[in-house]
Amino acid sequence: MYTLLADSGSTKTDWVVLENGKVIANYKTIGFNPYFQTTEQIYDELILNLMPFVSEYLPKVNVLYYYGAGCSNEINCKIVGDGIKSALDLKNVNIGHDLLAAARALCGSESGIACILGTGSNSCLYNGVEVAENVPSYGYMFGDDGSGAHIGKTFVQAYFDGELPSKIKTAFEAKGYHREEILDNVYKKGMPSRYLASISSFVSENIKDPYMKKLVKNCFISFFHKQIEKYSDSRKYTVHSVGSIGFYYKSILAEVANEEGYTLGKVIKSPIEGLIEFHKK
Repeated sequence: MYTLLADSGSTKTDWVVLENGKVIANYKTIGFNPYFQTTEQIYDELILNLMPFVSEYLPKVNVLYYYGAGCSNEINCKIVGDGIKSALDLKNVNIGHDLLAAARALCGSESGIACILGTGSNSCLYNGVEVAENVPSYGYMFGDDGSGAHIGKTFVQAYFDGELPSKIKTAFEAKGYHREEILDNVYKKGMPSRYLASISSFVSENIKDPYMKKLVKNCFISFFHKQIEKYSDSRKYTVHSVGSIGFYYKSILAEVANEEGYTLGKVIKSPIEGLIEFHKK
């Protein structure tokens, strides 16, 4: 039995081919989000950058499990599903939310709070089988606290407001960043959340600076206040995290979790390994 497994955030998608639970091939494409991309755009990307690698396996694939950012309602799932079905010529395609992927990868069959801290952010209370509660995250404009986009946006706001330490401002501009370049990328080009999240890389490079550490810490504090503490009896559950931001800032995340009265559990960069284990079963 062949299974095609996909985990997609707003930045990248991991694709894995399983034969009777064993990984025989894996690939990467750009990330997909039906709030920002159309069925046609998803189709084009898959034809160009996935089909050449998976075409030999597709006639044997029995089922595709796709977990993706933005796949939280029927309309969005159809946007993604139609693009996949058309490009890969598969009929048995299961589209699920990236929150379910995070919960399955992090918690398996145990209960807990599963968090996504990557380009965007989200969380859920998982009962070991399904998502029991979800505090909605409304994207980089109105939410996504603790995410790469939030960290980048907070840093840029401080830059525009003249609040950065002089050495940080100088180093930032030495990288080629300036007011017009930032505004052009945010307001005129596609995927502004991805651009803002890319700025969090500069923050990471300078995280030893007390100002930068405090900036990231405040973003995580906001995430706990606006998301985690709103779940029923939240402090009785272990908090787990998946995504590059939680992974690379793990020590700060752990510090905030402890100060807020939580236990931080598993912190992984990508859910794909956990999903492989889940689907093996």
